[in-house]
Amino acid sequence: MTELSIQEMLKALEAFDTPSITNVVATYPSNPLCLGLYNPWTQNWYTDQTLRCMYPELGPRAGFAVTCVYGLPDPNYRRLSFMDVLEALDASPKPTILVIKQEFPPHIAGKVGLAGGNMTSAMKALGCVGVISNGPSRDIDEIRPMGVQYLLSGVTPGHGDMAVHAVNVPVSVAGMDVAPGEIIHMDENGACKFPAHKLQAVLEAVRALRDQEGDRIRRLLEAQSLEEVKAIMSGQGYERRG
Repeated sequence: MTELSIQEMLKALEAFDTPSITNVVATYPSNPLCLGLYNPWTQNWYTDQTLRCMYPELGPRAGFAVTCVYGLPDPNYRRLSFMDVLEALDASPKPTILVIKQEFPPHIAGKVGLAGGNMTSAMKALGCVGVISNGPSRDIDEIRPMGVQYLLSGVTPGHGDMAVHAVNVPVSVAGMDVAPGEIIHMDENGACKFPAHKLQAVLEAVRALRDQEGDRIRRLLEAQSLEEVKAIMSGQGYERRG
């Protein structure tokens, strides 16, 4: 493979959907093209069904994880603010994906419209291309033309006072454990993560998988019998008669 910059490799990953990325990261550990980075069932390396993609038409996004935790204001802790989140985004390699863990009481957790148009504009200016959060957000129509992808639990129009409790700490959001600096790939299927030093290996494997699966799908679409379909699915050749 021609040597690519980190940014070029991340952009190249956006040509693939997230399930393809999970396939080479860990989903099929017996497949030679799978890197087997995690035990696929027991390690929290991809998101669950609780998130919704706000802009499926934007397609996939890939970038370095920056994390933060939001919750209700604590009179005993007022050290952090959104400015610290912006500083973390600015200090990170680009592009970035912000992972927001929302820790609000259950009775208001579904009504926290956290990252609106102003916040997203500032984040985009510093290289953020996607946001993942276990809670809702707002200003969906205002954010859409910005091109920042969002995976959220839903939408809601308002919020009350809130505060930043931590920045760039390990977080667990929608079943995915994320550490700052890991690579995240996200699209309408959800998100997955993997170590940054595996970026080139993931790109090479997913390209090879695309070629392999593309040939199999082409053959399946041209198949003319159950026997031929079975042969293709089992990795065997098939010779038509007549």
